[in-house]
Amino acid sequence: MGNCKPEVSRFGLLAPWFMYWNCLVKPQQSTTRDLSCRKPYRDIVNSKPSSIKQRMVATMISCLAQSYLSASPEPVTKRARVNLLNRPITLLRFPNSARLTPLPRRGLLPLCFFNAGGDPDSNFQERSQEETNLEWPILKRWEVPWEWQTVSLTSLACGLSFILTGLIETAAIPYLGLKIEELSLDEKAEILFVDQSITTLVVLGVLYGVANSFQPLPEDLFCYDLKEPFNLQKGWVLWAVIGLVGAIIAISLTGAAMSLFRGEDPQRETDALVRLLPLIGSSSISTACLVGITGVLAPILEETVFRGFFMTSLTKWVPTPVSVIISAAVFALAHLTPGEFPQLFVLGTALGFSYAQTRNLVTPITIHALWNSGVILLLTLLQLQGYDIKELLQATS
Repeated sequence: MGNCKPEVSRFGLLAPWFMYWNCLVKPQQSTTRDLSCRKPYRDIVNSKPSSIKQRMVATMISCLAQSYLSASPEPVTKRARVNLLNRPITLLRFPNSARLTPLPRRGLLPLCFFNAGGDPDSNFQERSQEETNLEWPILKRWEVPWEWQTVSLTSLACGLSFILTGLIETAAIPYLGLKIEELSLDEKAEILFVDQSITTLVVLGVLYGVANSFQPLPEDLFCYDLKEPFNLQKGWVLWAVIGLVGAIIAISLTGAAMSLFRGEDPQRETDALVRLLPLIGSSSISTACLVGITGVLAPILEETVFRGFFMTSLTKWVPTPVSVIISAAVFALAHLTPGEFPQLFVLGTALGFSYAQTRNLVTPITIHALWNSGVILLLTLLQLQGYDIKELLQATS
């Protein structure tokens, strides 16, 4: 190929394309250059269109073979690469008498070094996503960014903030000129509502401060989403109804089993409902405050802490069903009502599985709110009908 032969051994696999440039395109820019390399391609251009493809392919194959059979191929020098990249690009123009027809697009390429069309891991990621979609949502784990030290210290901080807030509020009441024994039932209910509001803000503030240090968080952590309430997979209204019905049935069966196997009924002086009995049904203000405490503030606080943080954090080390059971046990113990532990454990399990299904904290909050407020409204209704609520509670214990 005349002047093109040294370039073949220097450029290796790029030799055919370099010869195409050096012997056909580049000589068109200057008429004083040696045309020994241009002649074969000039003959190709002047040939019939049917033979142009064959000669072009034959020439490129011979150049490629020559580059492979070269005795001492030299690496491409930096200067050669710069010269090659800095050469002006001109379009190849053929005479009007001969026109190349484009080759048909092939399904398979003869030579492929890598997938240049996209991300090499895209197929793997799509396949992993398809496999993930086939799994049950209730078995998926959360992508938790913190370690066990953060989980333990944050849980301790939430517990201490809950206790200290209550102690500080109790100590501050006398300094505000308030005497608990002289307050009416409505005023006591209002104080309880303010107390629960402050406690909720303090504990959630501690949790927010810890979580904010790990920004950005995964989308399914601390998710409160009101969209698509009736979606079959993640609809929060649909799964809240399913979870509530399941919790009622399971708690009823648990209560029946407990009453069947145990002997003397325990007293329920420590039950939260017993402590709230004087306020239930006393007035509309008291009822509204109790519903706000048990149906709004308490569900938001408890579900964010026990399900949104504690349960999801456990999935980093144990499967999701195990984390549901552990968080349900801690949830039941945190209420400090040993007589109600089985029912609270069953309720916590239903709340955990509903959250694992939807990945939306609105679902367990709704179940918890309907359960608590439903109990308060039912007892209020019974109180207005003249029933002795305390006697009824003792009879169902």
